[in-house]
Amino acid sequence: MKTQLIALTVILSLAGGSVCSAGDAKMKPIFDGKTLDGWAPKGGTAEYRAEDGCIVGKTVEGSPNTFLCTTRDYADFVLEFDVKCDVELNSGCQIRSHVYEKDWADPANPKRVRKAGSVYGYQCEIATEASGSCGNFWDEARQAKWWDDFSKKPEAKKAFKDNQWNHYRIVAQGDHMRSWVNGVPAADFCNKIDASGFIGLQVHGIKKGTGPFQVRWKNIRLRELKPDEKVK
Repeated sequence: MKTQLIALTVILSLAGGSVCSAGDAKMKPIFDGKTLDGWAPKGGTAEYRAEDGCIVGKTVEGSPNTFLCTTRDYADFVLEFDVKCDVELNSGCQIRSHVYEKDWADPANPKRVRKAGSVYGYQCEIATEASGSCGNFWDEARQAKWWDDFSKKPEAKKAFKDNQWNHYRIVAQGDHMRSWVNGVPAADFCNKIDASGFIGLQVHGIKKGTGPFQVRWKNIRLRELKPDEKVK
């Protein structure tokens, strides 16, 4: 039996998959693997394409942060995906996010102005091993702060691995947001600002004279939840 379990683990690892829970049978793809139907770019001019079953995001010099966003909103859900990002590039996954309809100035810092068309909301961080922030949530283009404190979560800070596929799991339910990176618990916080919104895949802006860099996503799946549904 022990030999069989080891063999199964090796097979799953070589296949680039992850061990899924029984409830994952209800997860449904929100990317068809061939086209960007159901998605639309917002916020910048970075390039996105469907290639080999992946969504590939490519930087464009001079572009601000760009997001490939679902064309519909989601409220309570489990979201899973695999991501591989060039180490020179910062990325992220927006959830329950929105777009400013007009220029917005931060009440706490009037000099911080966000232009109309900018994406804002909860962003689950995709960066590098060294950053120690992968899986935490950044309040993109709004309060400019981390929603969780990773200084007390050493395992979460080490979960992400450079130059390989990393598996993310995000649960948003009511005011409770959680994330896992490669099966390691990461962010866990409560906030009531956004109850629903779109999902967005980020290509971060880059410095002049650098790039192009790329980030890839695959196996993007989602299951909508009932408000009182129990999810581990």
